[in-house]
Amino acid sequence: MELTKKGHSCVRLAKDGAVLVVDPGGYSEEDAAVGADVLLVTHEHPDHFDEGRLRAALDANPAAELWTLRSVAEQVAAAFPGRVHTVGEGDVITAAGFEVEVHGQLHAVIHPDIPRITNVGYVVDGAVFHPGDALTVPERDVETLLVPVMAPWNKVSEVIDYVRAVAPRRAVDIHNGLLADVAWGLYDRMLGPDGPGVGGADHIRLDRGASLTL
Repeated sequence: MELTKKGHSCVRLAKDGAVLVVDPGGYSEEDAAVGADVLLVTHEHPDHFDEGRLRAALDANPAAELWTLRSVAEQVAAAFPGRVHTVGEGDVITAAGFEVEVHGQLHAVIHPDIPRITNVGYVVDGAVFHPGDALTVPERDVETLLVPVMAPWNKVSEVIDYVRAVAPRRAVDIHNGLLADVAWGLYDRMLGPDGPGVGGADHIRLDRGASLTL
């Protein structure tokens, strides 16, 4: 399986001619989801869910389908009958040759005064976990953890402890669209071998458009 880093929290996974895209939001490329057979969205915030990007992908491929939580599904389901599916924690789906497990329930706390919304994460083929905007620890081993490294709701100590808790083989940065170039070295150091330590996981930062074979 090949993982391609797109803008911010969007990733593409490809295998055997099929493509799965997670979280093509407003900070990702306009065509980030085009070409997908399977679309997954973790929650309704605009940096993860952009209706225009989803519609472009669903229009481009009449066989493409979307799995997401109810708040997102309700916004696009009417336009694509039978192709938009609602999922929640504990669900397992198979689509275009990918097996997807759903983990998690709520978005991380941004501030106590801001109500928490639903957020789900996805384990793809038992190997790659995209948690969305949460530090969900799935009750299973995962080889590759997609790590939300910078957000209004987290700090680097929490990120380090999260990687330790999940204990993946590799940790790949996502949710980094708000970072200036000057910050890259700091985050690489904190999450890499010169930092406090992330439990032995290899820390990988992919440039936008770069790929990694899993």
